[in-house]
Amino acid sequence: MADRFRLTLAQLNPTTGALAGNAALARAAWDQAKAAGADMLALTEMFITGYQTQDLILKPVFVAEAIAAIRQLAADCADGPAIGIGGPALMGSRLHNAYYILQGGAITATVLKHHLPNAEVFDEKRIFTAAEVNGPYVVGPLRIGTPICEDAWHTDVAETLAETGAEILLVPNGSPYHRGKPDVRLNLMVSRVVETGLPLVYLNMVGGQDDQVFDGSSLVLNPGGQLAVQMPQFDSCITHVDFTRTAAGWRAEPGMMEPIPKIWEADYRACVMGLGDYMAKTGFTRAILGLSGGIDSALVAAIAADALGPENVHCVMLPSAYTSDHSLEDAGEAARLLGCRLDTVPISGPQDAVTQALAPLFAGTEPGLTEENIQSRLRGLMLMALSNKFGAMLRTTGNKSEVAVGYCTIYGDMNGGYNPIKDMYKTRVFETCRWRNANHRPWMKGPAGVVIPDRVITKPPSAELRPDQKDEDSLPPYEVLDAILEGLVDREESVADLVAKGFDRATVKRVEHLLYISEYKRFQSAPGTRLTPRAFWLDRRYPIANRFRDPS
Repeated sequence: MADRFRLTLAQLNPTTGALAGNAALARAAWDQAKAAGADMLALTEMFITGYQTQDLILKPVFVAEAIAAIRQLAADCADGPAIGIGGPALMGSRLHNAYYILQGGAITATVLKHHLPNAEVFDEKRIFTAAEVNGPYVVGPLRIGTPICEDAWHTDVAETLAETGAEILLVPNGSPYHRGKPDVRLNLMVSRVVETGLPLVYLNMVGGQDDQVFDGSSLVLNPGGQLAVQMPQFDSCITHVDFTRTAAGWRAEPGMMEPIPKIWEADYRACVMGLGDYMAKTGFTRAILGLSGGIDSALVAAIAADALGPENVHCVMLPSAYTSDHSLEDAGEAARLLGCRLDTVPISGPQDAVTQALAPLFAGTEPGLTEENIQSRLRGLMLMALSNKFGAMLRTTGNKSEVAVGYCTIYGDMNGGYNPIKDMYKTRVFETCRWRNANHRPWMKGPAGVVIPDRVITKPPSAELRPDQKDEDSLPPYEVLDAILEGLVDREESVADLVAKGFDRATVKRVEHLLYISEYKRFQSAPGTRLTPRAFWLDRRYPIANRFRDPS
């Protein structure tokens, strides 16, 4: 019996719904595995369909085509390594999340997922049926057990596989990024290794899908929790891992060892990948955004330049009578530093026309928020016109603090197809700008060095919709606001919890009120990169019509 087994790990970026394209990715990876003399190629969870599919997987023709693509892949790759690939399976009328083993031109094993995640961004219980735990399957000299993603977050599946003869564990995943997620995964997988005494391969996909970014960070552990292989975070990658039979069982030989970036870099990379893949997977190559001279739009411009290249980012300054000279200067400097095109389109004429048209109906009223919002909506109108005319996707630029309390104008500055900083609080926006100015990486398509002017970072934030306006005229200081929001949103704390921590009760109640009444805006907002486990969209789903207020 052979005492060596070569496993090729494919940490790749499938596209949801692109069955032929995903099959082609798999075939190209198989070619590499075959050339390297591998015994098996491993691909990730639901690879053939892309992940997550949401309700697309409920369409019978899609399921049938996905299964047909897997059968064709088996036939096309009969002479060479086995393949492990994720896809849907039908057992009678029941739909399952499955992992197929392809050998010798046929499907030789089908593993079905046992634990279906139903929290955070996942609701697999809604679309899949849970299955009983499968036993191990055989590839060459090796008995392999496969807990599919969530199955490895529980003790029972891995333990059952070990008890029924598995010699290594191969865990295919579609595990999206959030801040600190690699450490969470590593600790859980070490637990499975300690419990079973088996080597474990954790294989995760990469790429953006709507709000989620899959960050790879695949790894291989030997018994005792020793790290044998660490694949990169966010990068597509193929590597070959050799397992050797020893007196104590199979062991992975040391291989690739890529460092996992620190949080500031990981968050920024997630924003860049989320935006870039959302554009590519929806068919866009160019972006447009309103560059105000403020910090949020400057950061979004930098993210867009790093994702798409500065030549594909069109910035537009839309000044009104309240736009300061320094904002005009700062927008120009930000575009110059990034190397992006900048056009200036004043909104004074359209604003005068709207004011004149509404004057008979507004007679006898005082100017206020309505007139401020007209400016924002005119900007949104003009940016959408440019987007429509030239086929560039409009970027929206509201941070999580503003989106939380509704300090943004629906059908105005909220216009756009994607918002890369939607899950980034304002206080983190400042630090992220400083990080980007001080760091450059090969994956960034924008220039090195300072790309966000220092004055943009240091000046008091302002929407500039009325004379001498500052954000803190309408909101608590961002340090206070963000700390309260982290309690109310990220930790679901009560008003009493926050008051006990020293926050003013009236301020907390005001923030809570703004948070709840702004739900309708978020319901209509663009998707954006998920950076935390409590991002606005699938993580946190609140009713729009909601009378509850915390009585504490």
